[in-house]
Amino acid sequence: MNKFIFRTSVLAAATLAAFTLSSCKDSNDDMMMDMSFQRTITFENVVTPKDFVESGSFQGTGTPIILPGQSVSVTFSAGKTQALMFATMYGASKDWFFASQQPGIKLFDTNGNAITGDVSSSVRLWDNGTKDDVTGQVEGKPIMQVPNVNASQLMKLNLAYNDVTSEFTLTITNTSGGTANETPFSPGVWAVSNYNGSQLLNSAPFFTPNALSNPEITDIAQMGNISKMMTKLNANTGIMTGLSPALVVVYRGDKNPMYELGKTDSGIGLKDIAQFGNVAKLQNSLKSLSNVKGVYIAGNAPVAPGSKVTTYFNAEPGDKIAYVTMFGFSNDWFYANEQSIDANTKGDISSKTSLYDSGTGIDQYPGAGNHQALFGGTPQSENKIISKVGTQYPVPAVQNVIKVTIN
Repeated sequence: MNKFIFRTSVLAAATLAAFTLSSCKDSNDDMMMDMSFQRTITFENVVTPKDFVESGSFQGTGTPIILPGQSVSVTFSAGKTQALMFATMYGASKDWFFASQQPGIKLFDTNGNAITGDVSSSVRLWDNGTKDDVTGQVEGKPIMQVPNVNASQLMKLNLAYNDVTSEFTLTITNTSGGTANETPFSPGVWAVSNYNGSQLLNSAPFFTPNALSNPEITDIAQMGNISKMMTKLNANTGIMTGLSPALVVVYRGDKNPMYELGKTDSGIGLKDIAQFGNVAKLQNSLKSLSNVKGVYIAGNAPVAPGSKVTTYFNAEPGDKIAYVTMFGFSNDWFYANEQSIDANTKGDISSKTSLYDSGTGIDQYPGAGNHQALFGGTPQSENKIISKVGTQYPVPAVQNVIKVTIN
C-alpha cells in the first residue's frame, strides 16, 4: 500500500512538472511573440550636386603662356554624353578667347566609341564683346564668334584615350606661328560637366553664346587671368551619385550574411548590387539562409540627390540588421553598415555606414567612367578582396552622401 502511494505520488509530481514546463514554454513563446516589433528604416541621398565632376587649369612649361610651336596637355575622365570645355585667351587681342562649342568637345561617337586623334575642328574663336577690337574701349556686346578667322588653323587639338581608366588626354598645340593671326595663348581652364543619368548638369559651361559675358570669362578674354574662373570652378566641382534601392536583412549570429571585409565576393548577389544596383539575386540568396529571418527592399528605382526611400522590417529581441545600397556612379562600390546593428536600435545610424569596393570591377573616376552602369557600361572584371574605398578619388564623406535612420 505504501509502495502504491509512493509510486502514485511520483507519477503525479512528474505529470505536474511536465505540465508546468510545457506551460512555461508556451508562456515564453507567447512572450517572445509579444516582444516582436516592427521598425522602419529610411535611406536618404543627401549629396550636394555640383555642375562639374572634374575641372582644372593648364599653362605653358617654363612660362605660363603657350607660345607658337608649344604644346600643353590635360588628362581627365569622361563617360558617354560628357564633353570637355576649355578656354584660353587669344593673347594678341583686346578680348578674344578660344573655346569649343557648347557643351564642349565631343568625346564619344553615336555608338559610344571614344573619339581620338585630331579634333581641331571643335575649337572656336570667340569675341567676348566687352572691348572694341580696335580701340579697346569698353563696350557691352554679346559673345559672338570672331568672323573670318579659322580657329583650327591657329590651334591643334589631339585626343588620346585609355579605355581601362576611361581617361582622355587632350594635347593643345599653338600652331598660329607664321599665320596672319599669330598669337600666344594664355593659361587656360577646363571642366567636364556632371551627368545625372539623363542630362548634363551644366550644358553651357563658362559662357553662353549670344549673351553678355560674365566676370570670370571676361578676365580670361581681356587679361588671360584665370583666377576668378578657377575660384568658381573649385566651388562647383565635385563627385555626386545616385543610390540604388537598398536591401535590408534581419538575421541572427555574429556574421554579416552579405559580405565579409577582407574576403572576395561570395557570389551570392552582392556584385549585382555593387555594379548595377540590382537587388534580386542577393535577395533570393539571403532568403535561403538558415540564420536569415527576413529580407526587405527600400525603393524600386535609383535614389537621386534629395530623395529618400523607406521600408519596414519585423524583428525580435536578439535579432540584428544589415543593409546595402550601391554608390550608383561607380563601377562596383556599395554602402553598408560596418558595425553590427541591434534590430531594436532607433535613430540616425549613418555613422555605422562605410563605403566599400566590392573588388569585382576595375575602378574609374566616379561619375565619369564609360564602363559604369550610369553610362550603360559593364565594369571590366577583376577579382580583389572587399575593402574600404580609399582616397584615390575625392569622394565626399559618407555622411555627406547618405543618411540612414531607424524609427
